[in-house]
Amino acid sequence: MKDVYLFSGFLGSGKTSMLTDVIRQLKEKHLKPAVIMNELGKLPFDSQAVEKDIPLKEMLEGCICCSGAEKTEAQIQSLLMDNEFDVLIIETTGAAHPVEALDAVYSPLFAEKLNVKGIVTVADSKLWLNRETLTPQVRSLFMEQIRHAHLLLANKTDLLTEEEQARVVYELQGYNPHAFILQTTNGRVPLRLLEDLKATAQVDKSDILKSPIAAMHLGSRLIEFKGIDFTQQQFENWVRSLPDTIYRMKGYVPIEGVRNPMLFQYAYGMVQWLPEYLKMPAKLVIIGENVGDVNVIGIQ
Repeated sequence: MKDVYLFSGFLGSGKTSMLTDVIRQLKEKHLKPAVIMNELGKLPFDSQAVEKDIPLKEMLEGCICCSGAEKTEAQIQSLLMDNEFDVLIIETTGAAHPVEALDAVYSPLFAEKLNVKGIVTVADSKLWLNRETLTPQVRSLFMEQIRHAHLLLANKTDLLTEEEQARVVYELQGYNPHAFILQTTNGRVPLRLLEDLKATAQVDKSDILKSPIAAMHLGSRLIEFKGIDFTQQQFENWVRSLPDTIYRMKGYVPIEGVRNPMLFQYAYGMVQWLPEYLKMPAKLVIIGENVGDVNVIGIQ
């Protein structure tokens, strides 16, 4: 039996940081992980964080859900047939309902091969405190991801005061009294907490409050930078001009005087720049509601 973990959490919460750290811990225990990674857009950005020696299946455009169950089953079947591994990690897009995603894993094809350990949800603690600023559909999905967790990471606690940290834990416990809650920074979770998980034996889809992507008008948009460099200040000025319905951006941005496009990440008003030592394609993925309306004049 191979243990299966489903990693859930809203856009920009820190799932990929958790994934890379869990992979490190598994390898230190001489366990080989395999990964199925689901992304909302057409560019497999997050999968670049997974080392080349790890079996990886990418599912683009948010298709791990009830409607994409057959595709998920085919990917799992392919992993089981073609690769040796000990643990399967499924990282869902931030716009996926975790129970719908888990439902795709419960298949008669794998019943005797896979041991579903549970849903691990990463919650952005600051976003939790500011959840009333989200649109109703997005807030519903954010809350659902938290409500169905077996293990809940209150992430980014380093951005909060001690009083705010205590409030987050208290409120999360009230909302999901069944999950173990761990306060984290950069999504770091001890492997033993995952190994101690015991998921419910089956998925009750009647308990799902639907927040389909279509109803949220949530989508992604890919921007390519051709022959253009910016200063960081110019680019951040453009970022600040975006509407609040842009939740996440990630990609590689060409900056004046810097040899390679820099890794850029954005989530809920916060930006991060990191140097990139390889020449990555200068592309940016924008994720949010009504992304087609975003004004990109002057940055393309």
